[in-house]
Order: sequence, then C-alpha cells, then structure tokens
Amino acid sequence: MATLLPEIAYIQKLHAKIDEWNADIDKLTAKASQVEAESKIEYQKQIGTLKNKRDEVEKKVSEISRSGEDAWQDLKAGIDLAWEAMSEAIKSATS
Repeated sequence: MATLLPEIAYIQKLHAKIDEWNADIDKLTAKASQVEAESKIEYQKQIGTLKNKRDEVEKKVSEISRSGEDAWQDLKAGIDLAWEAMSEAIKSATS
C-alpha cells in the first residue's frame, strides 16, 4: 500500500492542475465574449484546442488511476508530455 502513495499524490496534483486549467479556460471564454468577431474566432479556436488537450490529460489521469503498478510509469511519462503540451497551450492562449 505504501508504494501507491506517490501515485496518489501525483494524481491529486494532476487534478489540481486540471482545475487550474479549467479556470484559465473560463477566463479566456469570458474574455472571448468581449472581443470583436474576428478576435472571437481566434479565441474560440484556442479554447477548443485547450479543452481537447485538457480532455486528453483527464483521460490519461483516469487511465493511470485504473492502472496497475507496472503500467504506472509508462502512463506517467505520457501524462507528463500531455501536461507539458497543455501548459504551453495555456501560456500561448493567455499571452
């Protein structure tokens, strides 16, 4: 049971980050509603991309939650890549 503690902490960290990303997406959505039509289209594209990336991370978190200890390291590597892509997408969208 003690060997699962790092996995549980990691999953909790991922859920907290997903919550943060959801807040960022909500802020962008609110900002998009206040801009002109041409800018709004670009915001909506970025928001769609962010939601897709977030959904990908959530799917991987779900997989890691159900995985056995052996598969955990492989899934963690995939999540780390998805996490990095999502973080970069958020930075890009908010700049």
